Amino acid sequence: MVFSNPSFLYYFLPITLILYFITPMPKGSPRLRNLTLLVASLVFYAWGEPRYVFLMAAQCVSAWGFGLLIEKYRGQRASKAFMLTSAVVSLSGLIFFKYVNFFITNINSALDAGIPLIGLLMPIGISFYTFQILSYTFDLYRGDTEVQRNVLYFSTYVTLFPQLIAGPIVRYVDVARDLSKREHTLQHFAIGARRFIFGLGKKMLLANLFGELVEIYKQSGNQSILFAWLYVAAFALQVYFDFSAYSDMAIGLGNILGFKFRENFNYPYIADSITNFWRRWHMSLSSWFRDYVYIPLGGNRVPALRFLFNIMVVWMLTGFWHGADWNFILWGGFFGIILIIEKFFLAKALEKTPRLLRHIYVMVIVFVSWAFFDASGFIEAFAVVGRMFGAGTSSLAGNEALYYLRSYAVPFIIGAVGSTPVLKRIAEKLEAKRTLVTILEPLTLILILIASTAKMVDGSFNPFIYFRF
Repeated sequence: MVFSNPSFLYYFLPITLILYFITPMPKGSPRLRNLTLLVASLVFYAWGEPRYVFLMAAQCVSAWGFGLLIEKYRGQRASKAFMLTSAVVSLSGLIFFKYVNFFITNINSALDAGIPLIGLLMPIGISFYTFQILSYTFDLYRGDTEVQRNVLYFSTYVTLFPQLIAGPIVRYVDVARDLSKREHTLQHFAIGARRFIFGLGKKMLLANLFGELVEIYKQSGNQSILFAWLYVAAFALQVYFDFSAYSDMAIGLGNILGFKFRENFNYPYIADSITNFWRRWHMSLSSWFRDYVYIPLGGNRVPALRFLFNIMVVWMLTGFWHGADWNFILWGGFFGIILIIEKFFLAKALEKTPRLLRHIYVMVIVFVSWAFFDASGFIEAFAVVGRMFGAGTSSLAGNEALYYLRSYAVPFIIGAVGSTPVLKRIAEKLEAKRTLVTILEPLTLILILIASTAKMVDGSFNPFIYFRF
C-alpha cells in the first residue's frame, strides 16, 4: 500500500486515525496508542506483502533483544560483540534480499558458474527500516541513546507506517521521547494534514506528470540532443517531487500522530555546489552515512589518501544502497569524485564564480548523474549522457522533441519554480493577512485533494519509484 492510493487515503488512513484517537491514554501514557499504531503499521505493510511482515517482526525482536544485551554488558567486550552481531543480523536480511542476485549475476558473468538466481522479491522498505534499526544499535552502543526495554515501543518505532516504505530515515534518538510521551493537539493535526495534502499534490500533480514524459522518452525512437535534455530534466523534477512528496506526507502524518520527524529535503536544486546539494538532498540518508560510516572511518581527520578512500567508500555505498546494480555504484562514485575535486581544487574558485554560473554547474552535474541513476545499465547510461552532449547523434531536436518541449513548457516552469523557496516565501508573507489566509488555505487544500483524488481514481500514471530501494 502506498500513500497515493485511494485505499490508503479513504479507507486505511481514516480508520487508523479514528482507532488511534479513540484509544485511551491512561495517565497520559501513549502505551495503548503505540499498540494501535503497531497493529495498523503491520496491516499497512502486510496489505501488499504479508509474508515479509514476519521478517520485519523478527528483525524488530532481534535488534531489541541485542539492545538489552549491549546495555547489560556495557563497558565490557561482550557489549561490542553483541553490537556487531546485531548489525550483522540486521544487515543479513537486506543483503540477502537486495544484493544476493547482484553478486550471483556477477560471479556467473566472471566465472561462468551457472549459479541459479534467488527467486524472491525484495521486501518493500527494507533499506529504510534496516538503517533505522542500525541507528538504534549504533547509538545505543556509543551511549548516544538509552536502551528501550519495551519491545512494543521499539517495534512501533521500526514499523511506524508513515515513514516505513519511503523514508525519511528516522533515527531512534529523534523519536525516543515521543514513543513514551507525546502531545496531540488540534494545531499539530492541522499542520500535519496541510503538509500531507501538499505532499500528495506534489506526487500526483507534478511528479507523475514529469514521470509520463520520462516514459515517453524511453519508448521513443527520437535520439536528438534536445530530447535527451528534456528527459533528464523531467526525471530530475520527477524524482525530486516524488521523493520530497513522500517525505512531506510522512512528516505530516508524524505531526498528526504526535511524532516529530526531521526534514529530508531543503530545496536542493538551488544549491551552488555539489557539496551544498548533498546537504540539501535526502538529508536523512546523507547524515546517516556521515555519522555511521564516514566519521567512524576517520572522516577528514586522516592523511589525504585515507580521506580519499573514506569519501569513495561512503559514496559508493550510498549508490549501492539505492540499487543493486553497477550503474548505482558508478552514480555514487561519480558524486564521490566530484566532491573530492570540489574540496581540493574547486572550492575557492566556486566562491569567486557568479552564482548563476555555479548553479548551472550544479545542474549539469546533477542532470548527468540522473542519467546514470535512472538507467537500466552502463550501456544505456553512457548512451544518454553521450546524446546530451552530441555524441552518437546528428540531430539537434526533431519534431517530436519540439512537440514535447512546447507541451511541457508550462509544467517545466511550474516545476522549476516549485523546486525553489519562492512559493514558501509568498505563503509566509500572506500569513500576515490572516483573513485572506483563512479563506485561501482551506480552499487550496480542498482543490489539491480533489484534483489528486481524481488522478488516483481515473487510473492515471502513478508509479512507485522506491521498489528498487
